Amino acid sequence: MSVSPFDNSHYEEACDQAIAMCDGNMRSTIKALIMANEYLEAELAELQAAISSGCMPKKLSGSASSAA
Repeated sequence: MSVSPFDNSHYEEACDQAIAMCDGNMRSTIKALIMANEYLEAELAELQAAISSGCMPKKLSGSASSAA
């Protein structure tokens, strides 16, 4: 799904959903989004460390070897 940089409706809908999931509590919504972002940052750091040490996910390593 391609989202135009000038079309904010996707972001508006995502905000509405996040707020609804937190029963309309803005502070809880912000806290949940910060926690999710920190989790994703930790996952990214783990993946970057694994890649820099030469590890590759099974899907990628399997398809790369079969392509050669």
